[in-house]
Amino acid sequence: MSRREARLDREMAALLAARAFTEIRYLAATARHGSEDGSLDEDLERIRSLADLCHHMPGIARPRPWRPSRRGATASSSQQAMAERPMSWTWNTSGPSGRAWMLRQIEEAGARWTPPPPLPVHGRTPPPMTLSQRAGVLLGRWPVKAPVGRLPLPAEARVLKALDTDALCALSEEAGRRRLGLGGGGPWLRAHLDADGVHYLVPDPADYYWPGNQSARGGTIRWWQCTALVRMSDGDQVSSMLAVLPETFTALPSTVNRRQQLRLVHLARAAGRDTYLWGRDHKTQCDPERCGYVPEPTAVPPTTT
Repeated sequence: MSRREARLDREMAALLAARAFTEIRYLAATARHGSEDGSLDEDLERIRSLADLCHHMPGIARPRPWRPSRRGATASSSQQAMAERPMSWTWNTSGPSGRAWMLRQIEEAGARWTPPPPLPVHGRTPPPMTLSQRAGVLLGRWPVKAPVGRLPLPAEARVLKALDTDALCALSEEAGRRRLGLGGGGPWLRAHLDADGVHYLVPDPADYYWPGNQSARGGTIRWWQCTALVRMSDGDQVSSMLAVLPETFTALPSTVNRRQQLRLVHLARAAGRDTYLWGRDHKTQCDPERCGYVPEPTAVPPTTT
């Protein structure tokens, strides 16, 4: 049954992508020549929302076999759910208006489709380590492995460091200022982190972000993609990704004993939620008086890869 549902998900993704592109093309043409039944701002917002809703769908329609982004990593429960139902992420993160649009397009096409179930619910803290991970901690094995054929990270990168909120926000602001590509949560991040919390940071590049690779903007990657295990204002521990320059990371003090470092690296990698998903769940409760954050019209929680 799950194989049939996965096939139908891929077919629906292709259908929805085609319909979204058609609507976007129509809206772009009317915006260019002057819309008769709506304002230019409304047309542009509709284009943006359709593009945001459907930008993953071509990849769902023609999937590639799942490969871990990091050597030795295993699929999370959410990744397993999306392998069984490829539309799971899009459906469960779209919101009422996005879901209504998808169902309307599918009904108009005369197709029959059952939406996927909710994504697995993750706890407030990362799941406990597996037996093999516990054994690795006891044996002192560093979890971050180089891709096949690549040199490992230097010794100064094989360290996990503890940071307070000010230090973590400063690193995020530096990543945004230097346009490294990962970071820049800005006021939203600072307002929603535990002000007195301890956060953990470790260089943990995905294979495609391994130092020496070509970056999307051209040139060679000279920064370290780090995994962060951060504590949010409600006490939840979630993950995030942050680009940090090697000299900046090396200069941070190291205060965590080695065995605890190993344990925390595994927990950071296993965190089921990231800052994006936490922000999505928190959105209905976010209030300037409660959080001290006044959102801008286009402000969104920081994303991860």
